[in-house]
Amino acid sequence: MSVRNLQALLHPGSLALVGGSARPGSLGSLVLTNILEEEFAGRITVVNPHPVDVRGTQWVASLDALQTPPDLAVVVAPAIAVPAIIADLGKLGTRCAVVLSAGITRDPRLRQAMLDAARPHLLRIVGPNCLGIMAPHARLNATFARTRARPGRLALISQSGALVTAVLDWADARGIGFSGVVSAGDMADVDVGDLIDLFAVDPQTDAILLYLEGITDAAKFMSAARAAALNKPVIAIKAGRSAAAAAAALSHSGALAGSYEVYRAAFDRAGIVTVDTLSELFDAAEILSCYRHCPRGRLAIVTNGGGAGILAVDALRGTRAELASLSAATIAELDTCLPTGWSQADPVDIIGDAPPSRFHDAIGPVLRDDGVDALLVMNCPTAMATAESFAAAVTDAVAAARAEGIAKPVLGCWLGDSNRSAARATLKNATIPLFATPQEAVRGFGYLLDATRARSMLHDAPARQRETGADIGKAKAILADVRRAHRRLLTEIEAKDVLAAYGIAVAPTCFAASPEVMNDAIGNLRPPYAVKVISPDISHKSDVGGVALGLTSRKAAAGAACAMETRIRSKMPEARILGYAVATMIDRPHSHELIVGIATDPVFGRLLVFGAGGTAVEILADKVLALPPLDNAQAHAMIAATRISKLLAGYRNEPAAKLDAIAATIDSLSAMVVDLPDIAELDINPLLADPDGVVALDARIVLTEAPLATAPLAIRPPPLAWSTNLVTRSGFAFHVRPVRSDDEPQLAQFFTRVSPEDLRFRFLSGMNRVDHERLAAMVRVDYRRTISFLAFEPGDGPLIAAAMLAADPDRTRAEVALVTRADMKGRGISWSLFEHVLRYADAERIGTVEALEFADHDAALRMEREMGFTCHTDPDDPTLRILRRTFEPTTEMVAS
Repeated sequence: MSVRNLQALLHPGSLALVGGSARPGSLGSLVLTNILEEEFAGRITVVNPHPVDVRGTQWVASLDALQTPPDLAVVVAPAIAVPAIIADLGKLGTRCAVVLSAGITRDPRLRQAMLDAARPHLLRIVGPNCLGIMAPHARLNATFARTRARPGRLALISQSGALVTAVLDWADARGIGFSGVVSAGDMADVDVGDLIDLFAVDPQTDAILLYLEGITDAAKFMSAARAAALNKPVIAIKAGRSAAAAAAALSHSGALAGSYEVYRAAFDRAGIVTVDTLSELFDAAEILSCYRHCPRGRLAIVTNGGGAGILAVDALRGTRAELASLSAATIAELDTCLPTGWSQADPVDIIGDAPPSRFHDAIGPVLRDDGVDALLVMNCPTAMATAESFAAAVTDAVAAARAEGIAKPVLGCWLGDSNRSAARATLKNATIPLFATPQEAVRGFGYLLDATRARSMLHDAPARQRETGADIGKAKAILADVRRAHRRLLTEIEAKDVLAAYGIAVAPTCFAASPEVMNDAIGNLRPPYAVKVISPDISHKSDVGGVALGLTSRKAAAGAACAMETRIRSKMPEARILGYAVATMIDRPHSHELIVGIATDPVFGRLLVFGAGGTAVEILADKVLALPPLDNAQAHAMIAATRISKLLAGYRNEPAAKLDAIAATIDSLSAMVVDLPDIAELDINPLLADPDGVVALDARIVLTEAPLATAPLAIRPPPLAWSTNLVTRSGFAFHVRPVRSDDEPQLAQFFTRVSPEDLRFRFLSGMNRVDHERLAAMVRVDYRRTISFLAFEPGDGPLIAAAMLAADPDRTRAEVALVTRADMKGRGISWSLFEHVLRYADAERIGTVEALEFADHDAALRMEREMGFTCHTDPDDPTLRILRRTFEPTTEMVAS
């Protein structure tokens, strides 16, 4: 479940406060007072066994006395009474409740009773144990917070009620408003993913701020965050960076805390901008309350204090911003209005004796410069004029530039508390964010750039797929043999065989059951040798002396194995020694030791790991995490995010490593995550990388405790099982497969062969070409919610048709659109492809599929009617028809 029945949080027409009270100091009284002071326009009903006589409300003793269901219920009753209250609300017809009551989550039976009471009625529950919710545009404050939220365009979702109150105090002092504030509490039902979905489609929300302690459904969260970040900035602060803080977050919110580094990786993948402190969150909120994007980061600075300008330039380091270079024409224009001693460059120092008019005169030319993307105006307090006068001059200049069509972001920094307070209202009215220090101003601009980049990466990041050519059957057979032996840890030789099945080069290795058979077992391997113990009880061999290197003869190898066994028997007498892995030592003098692996996080499931390897891997601490599946371009980006990537690129006389081979190894591990769900952990350490490629010297694989049908993944992989060959009723054969992220070029080429009329039918508007943004939406899909199927002529032929199915967050309804190349019509391709899409929708348990068609699209209307769709005129546009088909629930669906 997701956004179903949550709209009442932002737009309730009526409200019931269950447990509301007139008793001073009680929680019910505090919430009721806030509701009344906000002057909520709808009907307010107080439900309490004892009479509550408060002006502006009606009182009933029980929910049974209500004649009509309230749109929203706010519950402040004792925890033990909440399940019965939820049951009564559901029977009444209320579909959304906010439960402030604490103590429910601590009792699992009470929590489950509450959820069981809600489920038959699809009643959604925010909380319990929360501060409440605010919907300022609906004049609703159903919280016990001290400070109200002003109406604005920021949404705040927080797992901490106390943090909500802090943000509200800060925002109120700065005149920043909100479209909604939700304290998520213990998230027994409605979680962060649901709330992100709610604000993602809210037209009064321009940006979403998150305070997170833990996530309950990683896949839903990732889908929701990505969908929101495609359209508006999402900024998150994650509590629990240290182990102690993570433990506190666990006990506080009742959600899994997980690794902070994993959360960062997940946020990056979803397009979320991460901040580390409350002050950084405030900086982000300040600028995002005024601007949503800035395509480039060339920042100009106009200041009456040279020192302040230098501090701002210093602060640029570590952000995506850079100091703008002013053109010769701009400098010449500034020469005409500034005194001789001005700086002649960016920062534009207009000198300390500058009156307000000098700020005004400098701003216009700087904003008109094509090499400037944004402007920071800094004011140091002087006796030349009041802070308000300086602010008025700035806003007049900015207004004049905007009247010329120049819409570049402008930031203000008025140094000094009283100076800044005096200017705030004037700058706020001109939509100019105001900061206290140069560092905060530049940092805020950096977050605007981060938000822009995050959205751009979802649309525009390089995409490149690489076929792994894996022998999946061989790899699965190896894992099955290990399972039959009742083991979870693969031997080094077994692990290397799995890697080899996925095309990863491994050092040739043989097995010796004992030192006595070492000579015969070595076979054709050449010295020098490396000998490693094989034991299901020893995870890190070098820690117990289970590795011997540089052995120059077979006799030396046998002797090393004997000594190894003696050493291990004394340190770990209970360890089972199955034998020894013997390999030829690899001498690659220009190689780098890397680590590549698979790990499992309790929240986000499988992860990929890459970084500097070797025995000092923990000390070097140079690694990057990523959520699979990845494409080849994302694998290269993973490499580039590490410090060792600078060495891999080559330096001085050291040649560059073969980066494509390293990325191919990451590709193979990404494929393993999907193909081999039983792999819980995998380490290749070291993976040697040099100009000739890569080779895995050692490998370790650990299986899950029980076999899994699918791996726990936060990001759904492409449903490759839906790739197939279809034959139309006329006998025409073609191949269909799910879209890939690198399909944009051929999809663009395909649309050049679609008729203008069919383009109008497909996109419901006239157009001559399909732009990048539309194409990106078709190929860079979240397979949890959206899929495009591409149809090709046989034998790797060209693209001939495309269909897209996009589901709502609840996955109860989806919209389908299909287009066929002009020269391929009349062969039944559209019908067969449409049938394939409908089979997929049915398998995905999507209850209703709709198509939106122009009323004059006779062929589509006729085909869809034949397929069982019913036709309805769009109530908002008589030129459109809504075609709708509902699938009957299968037995499995009913049982679930």
